[in-house]
Amino acid sequence: MLQHVMSFIGIIVTLAVAYIFSYDRKKVKVRPQLIILQLIFGFLLMKTKLGNVVVGGIAQGFEYLLKYANEGINFVFAGIANKGAAPFFLNVLLPIVFISALIGILQHFRILPMLMKGIGWLLSKVNGLGKLESYNGIASAILGQSEVFISVKDQLPYFNEKRMYTLCATAMSTVSMSIVGSYMTMIKPAYVVTALVLNLFGSFIIVQLINPYELDPSEDILEVEQSDQTFFEMLGEYILAGFKVAINVAAMLIGFIALIAMLNAIFHAICGLTFQELLGYIFAPFAFLSGIPWHEAVNAGNIMATKLVSNEFVAMSELVHLMPEFSNRTQAILSTFLVSFANFSSIGIISGAVGSLNSNQGKVAAKFGLKLLFGATLVSFLTASIVGLLFV
Repeated sequence: MLQHVMSFIGIIVTLAVAYIFSYDRKKVKVRPQLIILQLIFGFLLMKTKLGNVVVGGIAQGFEYLLKYANEGINFVFAGIANKGAAPFFLNVLLPIVFISALIGILQHFRILPMLMKGIGWLLSKVNGLGKLESYNGIASAILGQSEVFISVKDQLPYFNEKRMYTLCATAMSTVSMSIVGSYMTMIKPAYVVTALVLNLFGSFIIVQLINPYELDPSEDILEVEQSDQTFFEMLGEYILAGFKVAINVAAMLIGFIALIAMLNAIFHAICGLTFQELLGYIFAPFAFLSGIPWHEAVNAGNIMATKLVSNEFVAMSELVHLMPEFSNRTQAILSTFLVSFANFSSIGIISGAVGSLNSNQGKVAAKFGLKLLFGATLVSFLTASIVGLLFV
């Protein structure tokens, strides 16, 4: 009961903090329907038979995709892994290549653009944002936080700073569909799917509190860039893009895990606490506010902070090791908190992606930097607190 009360308080605190740091509090419009939708979708996905069927179907679909991906991986890398071993790079990261190719095919035949535009238009009727902002939220969850800007590159020069903040913040609050299957190999698929949906609505809530603005109807035009590549040109590009993502994530993991190990040793030698233990104590109150029991809050805060300073893959690998020490409730809250791109490296990724398409808007995105991360992290806390409120 206490944890549910804390989760409720965590929701209120998260919304209050976003309001306090708003660019223009006088223009904030409260849209309770978005919180209600989060609660409804969270309940349906986590607590009903229908939700179990939906999540099970999605998980099975990704299971089949990963199986097909392994056919290609085994052909190239057969014999490299020891028998019975499950190397992270082969089993978790390389399937991204195959799923990226599938996304490219759906893009090429206009299936994804039509779907994203339709859902974006529908969401704009609910969230009070423009059609383009709503499309961006859906597109970011499918294409990824850097690739999504390619689809609106011709419109980038005409966005004012407030619209750029909304587009960048929603991109950082989501994850790419190409790596969802990789998450499902480490945490429960139900938590991944729940986080995807709650983060979408949560990003709309937080950006409207931090960054409220009125949109002129004449500016609310959605034009999605379509590629004129041939099928095989597109397929090759998406396959290489998927491999690049896998290599980038692997490089990040090697670098960040090694750095954290070094910092742990240095901090332990100086003050008797490892770097992660220190971060755990700093983030423990936030973990407690999201509904995690106090006796687990320090270790949970450690994982939350690890995600912030490194990335979600590093934090998920830490969570996998600590799963036996956590209650089911804590596992649910932490898992959903981790499913987003809200970390320091994403600031560079987004500003770099936007800057490669339009140098002036790249500078705008870089200027927002920390406030983007702040807003996206609040989205993660809001999602985690809602899951804590619903978890029994």
